[in-house]
Amino acid sequence: MDDAPARVDVVVVNYNGGELLLQAVAAVLASTVPLRLTLVDNASTDGSAVEVETRFPEVVVLQNSRNLGFAAAANQGLRASAAPFVLLLNPDCLLEADTLDQMLRVLEKHPEAGMAGCRILNPDGSEQRGCRRQLPTLASGAGKALGRQRAMDLHLQPLPEAPQLVEAISGAFMLLRRQALDSVGLLDEGYFMHCEDLDWCRRFLDAGWKILFVPHVEVVHHQGHCSRTVPLRVLWHKHRGMARYYRKFLAGRAGVLRSALVLPSIYARFLVLAVAEALGRLAGRR
Repeated sequence: MDDAPARVDVVVVNYNGGELLLQAVAAVLASTVPLRLTLVDNASTDGSAVEVETRFPEVVVLQNSRNLGFAAAANQGLRASAAPFVLLLNPDCLLEADTLDQMLRVLEKHPEAGMAGCRILNPDGSEQRGCRRQLPTLASGAGKALGRQRAMDLHLQPLPEAPQLVEAISGAFMLLRRQALDSVGLLDEGYFMHCEDLDWCRRFLDAGWKILFVPHVEVVHHQGHCSRTVPLRVLWHKHRGMARYYRKFLAGRAGVLRSALVLPSIYARFLVLAVAEALGRLAGRR
């Protein structure tokens, strides 16, 4: 990158990202848009953050002595940002050189949008679940608690021909307008990981900002790469996040009786999936 002022601050939270992290960092630094990249490392043990410091000295690395969780670590990077736009990017998400340029062109045409996401692809080229979705409601939240994962997701709907207003995008790629970030505030650190992106989208909308899904810009996301070694911990925090979102935004309208059913259902679902995961691992060792 040249010495032009950064148009975008890119914030990446890392936990044992390995080789994919190095690929993601290289892809960001190859961008055609002037930027600054901040890597917040949550006490990785695989040497990936050290390797980034060695190979890419232009990257700002913030090293935590313990795993603070995604939201708290992301907020560290967000506080250190100053550019007109901020990209919160997963360490297993690979950009193209013109990804940010295309996204900024869209945001310049839509000043009402405080946040934008692109079409996120799985490595096989299929659209990833969650990159365009609806916010949980009492009905869909209950459906998710009972295992109907696709109650809110829109990835199976026809791809729009132009940028489309949506209620929520994926936390793997969130491009934020500085003015909107300043007005809405940082991520809720009560979430360790998972559902903090939905919480943020809800707060952006409540503050009067729009959220855009940009279908003609695509990135590849190797989902779950950094959490593959701790599946039960990830599963726990996912359900804990679901419960926190429900209590914050839905329980007040649900009433005591419905909440008495939904919240236990969330944790019961965790137990069922945790037992299935443990049994699957035992079977795999035989």
